[in-house]
Amino acid sequence: MDLKNKVVIITGASSGIGKATAAKLAKEGASVVLCARSEKELNKLKDKIVSDGGKALVVKTDVTKPAEFGEAVSQTLAEYGSIDVLINNAGLMPLSFVEKLKTDEWEKMVDVNIKGVLNGVAAVLPTMRTNKSGHIINISSSAAHNYFPGGAIYCATKVAVKMFSEGLRKELAPLYGINVTSIEPGAVNTSLFETITDDDIKEKLKGMKEMTTLEAEDIANAIFYALNQPDRVNINDVYLMPTEQG
Repeated sequence: MDLKNKVVIITGASSGIGKATAAKLAKEGASVVLCARSEKELNKLKDKIVSDGGKALVVKTDVTKPAEFGEAVSQTLAEYGSIDVLINNAGLMPLSFVEKLKTDEWEKMVDVNIKGVLNGVAAVLPTMRTNKSGHIINISSSAAHNYFPGGAIYCATKVAVKMFSEGLRKELAPLYGINVTSIEPGAVNTSLFETITDDDIKEKLKGMKEMTTLEAEDIANAIFYALNQPDRVNINDVYLMPTEQG
């Protein structure tokens, strides 16, 4: 896909992977729709993109609320007339051991990491199906491949995203030309770790601070790679790890 003048909706765009991806794709000529709950941070990013010659639209969006995702799509269509790419990036990672029974955190992860992805697909699919084209990028994780301490629920949500992505591809690509990709990174230098409230987990992860992790820009580059392919090519998944991560 040639990204010049293509319309890309990005969730979780206020920081980390979403922010880096928005900047990367805008630089490549895409019109980016910035979605997150932090409108202030989104507007800062929009100002930077526009000052660099790019195009951006801010839509404050809570991905757990289908109506808000629907509004984001409506505003996108009103502004740009179409939707070419959805990047389901919003996610939470409050790791904890199951026996701690932090059930409120479990529910938040399911709501954002799984239902948020479903809400995004449901919102953009009618437009992409009508256009018989498009690309859906879902941010899964290396956690979809391997359990790590305190990650039982988080890993489960990312397995769900990975398998949902494969099911989407098989259902949508042959009939409608809609490509689907699961991006599966290892440790990334983002604010995800700040959501952890379990002190035992924090102790176990101390060693990670000494490791050179991936940067958000590395994931943005992987997303661009998946998008920047001929229409005949579907990159099913991109599984990337820090060199130092075992």
